[in-house]
Amino acid sequence: MKKEIDPRMHSAEHILNQTMVRIFSCGRSFNAHIEKKKSKCDYHLDRALTEQEITAIENQVNDVIRADMPVTEEYLPRETSQQLYDLDRLPHEAGDEIRIVKIGDYDACPCIGPHVNSTKEIGSFRIVSAGYENGVLRVRFKLAQPAQQ
Repeated sequence: MKKEIDPRMHSAEHILNQTMVRIFSCGRSFNAHIEKKKSKCDYHLDRALTEQEITAIENQVNDVIRADMPVTEEYLPRETSQQLYDLDRLPHEAGDEIRIVKIGDYDACPCIGPHVNSTKEIGSFRIVSAGYENGVLRVRFKLAQPAQQ
């Protein structure tokens, strides 16, 4: 039985991935383990992060969350999607119409998982640790509950 993916954490993963791409040009995570309490993403990078970089990542992710960006989806033919996105991490059963999840104008990527409707639903993002070994940067993160409206 496949476990359920937490929409808040999964949406935060998308924002973290785009933040890593924008700051370090390292590409999206090549391996991720997304859990409700704590999650991790692995990136190909040539060094560990500094404390200042960890703070910069947290700040940028939280800025996107606070911006209350809509999280939307669109479906594109597989052929079109392959020209625009890397489909390697999608399961084969994703089909001929590929779901593209968009977080405002900040991120867009193919995905089959559940997401929030708006970034304000995510809550605050915090990196709990970042380790580096054998060319792999592992970022572990948690979310606090969103403020009540």
